[in-house]
Amino acid sequence: MARSPRRMSLAAALAVEVALLAGALTVAGAAGARHDGDREPIARAPATVVIPTGPGRYVFDCGTNAEAHRNTANVVVTPGVPGPEHHVHDYVGNRSTDVDSTDATLLRGTTTCTNGDLSTFYWPVLRAGGEHSEILRPTSVRMAYLAAATGPVVAAPRGLRAMTGDARAATTGTSGIRAWTCEGAEDRRTDRYPRCPAGREVRRVLEFPSCWDGVRTDSAGHRRHLGFPGADGACPPGTFAVPRLRVTVGYRVSGDFTVDAFPEQHRSPRTDHGIMINLAPEPLMAEIVACLNENRSCPATAPATHPRPD
Repeated sequence: MARSPRRMSLAAALAVEVALLAGALTVAGAAGARHDGDREPIARAPATVVIPTGPGRYVFDCGTNAEAHRNTANVVVTPGVPGPEHHVHDYVGNRSTDVDSTDATLLRGTTTCTNGDLSTFYWPVLRAGGEHSEILRPTSVRMAYLAAATGPVVAAPRGLRAMTGDARAATTGTSGIRAWTCEGAEDRRTDRYPRCPAGREVRRVLEFPSCWDGVRTDSAGHRRHLGFPGADGACPPGTFAVPRLRVTVGYRVSGDFTVDAFPEQHRSPRTDHGIMINLAPEPLMAEIVACLNENRSCPATAPATHPRPD
């Protein structure tokens, strides 16, 4: 039976409307406007089994970036090349870190760390919404070096690069050991943005690799020289355990938030990552190693005991 012109025009109009709606949804998805599907109440997250450590712990304070040291540089991945404006890093530690930094210039800098550690530590900022929205300031940053689970640690070499997480994880499917959690619920971690109880911090836990090949301070891709322990906490044969860095960054948030990310990553929470360059003075590194290997819990000492490296 032939369809009437009226019905055909109505069908055509509906088809156009559906196509336009689909296009709008595609554009919205490409822009990464929201990540409702990447959020979950922390109470729904499973109890998390983390890689075990030894009892030794060295805790130190590098502040919360109250000086607003931020830029788009990534001196480990793309040294000398300014980064895109939509991917800003927060820094603690070395105050001089910028796009042109080298180990030599960093060693001439000053630090926010109360123990005199000249290392640089950085991660992408959180924003209260989408791209170019307000940057959220951390309300707490907890820094700790942890002992190995199955034996002693050795000193990390000066200039050692360490990276956890993957800024392109949403498209590559890879990830390091990093997680989102909430204050008071640290036994539950998620790879989504957590919804925390009122008054509790959102927390990012950045667990750094600690199995060193014993030779290199960097490698292609910045991961082959330094890997993660196995599920039992032991390093693979032929590698050496160095102090394992854990950084926990907390925020007081009242609404939605997203991590700064490359456009094609759509601000996915799975792209969270952290990077560090070890420039601890040798006496300080020796103090950290002794603390961990003697199974002590140590607060950082004053920087006066750690002379500036040559």
